[in-house]
Amino acid sequence: AGPRSGPFRAGELALAEVRRKHNTTLKLLCRLAAEAVLRGPGGDLPHRDIIGQLPGQVLRTSGGNRLLLRRPSLDEYVLLMPRGPTIAYPKDISALLMMLDIHPGDTVLETGSGSGAMTLFLSRAVGPKGRVLSYEIRDDHHNLAKKNYRHWRSAWKIGHVEEWPDNVEFILKDISTAAADVKSVTLDAVVLDMLNPQSALPVVHPSLKQGGVCAVYLANITQVIDLLDRIWSCKLPFLCERIIEVTHRSWSVLPA
Repeated sequence: AGPRSGPFRAGELALAEVRRKHNTTLKLLCRLAAEAVLRGPGGDLPHRDIIGQLPGQVLRTSGGNRLLLRRPSLDEYVLLMPRGPTIAYPKDISALLMMLDIHPGDTVLETGSGSGAMTLFLSRAVGPKGRVLSYEIRDDHHNLAKKNYRHWRSAWKIGHVEEWPDNVEFILKDISTAAADVKSVTLDAVVLDMLNPQSALPVVHPSLKQGGVCAVYLANITQVIDLLDRIWSCKLPFLCERIIEVTHRSWSVLPA
């Protein structure tokens, strides 16, 4: 579903880019409303001056600063949306999606909805015929993830030809107590983003299809060792295929 070949509309998300010192860029995300104003470090820009403009145009603020306006990509949205817990960053999500090898129509379970970053990428990967089950133990994280997901979907509907799929079920529950809930579901893949993924493995493995992938997102190697120790000591039917760290390096190319 590509973007409409038309101008910005009220209710859409717009991304404003401001060039700063040392070749850096400040990105400002806003939802367009006729009465609202985008406030930046170099002056204000009324939303009514953005609505009706084509993406890719440069507008000036009240202070004379130049702003490049365009529709945000999904990775830009998840980096700028409201967040509670630290999100899984797009570079890591891309690696997880590659490892999971998710296809349109798949059913995927994730634990740790967090702010909804991974959820949105999973939603796009499985498509309108797929399904994402997102478990979260904390009420505030659960509500924030739902809010960010709905905010993206509603804005997407205005600026795109087709609607973003409504394929995520947000569940406020500890996954370690959800064995009965997932028993009748066949899972194509599982993503664990939680402090203690060991507690989820006995619950999800009976529902994970033969040959299915369980990807675990962990912050440090100590957590990886604890996870592997639990798998080996409890003789859980999982094979550790690989452990990777994803690095990302930006380059700045300037005239000599």
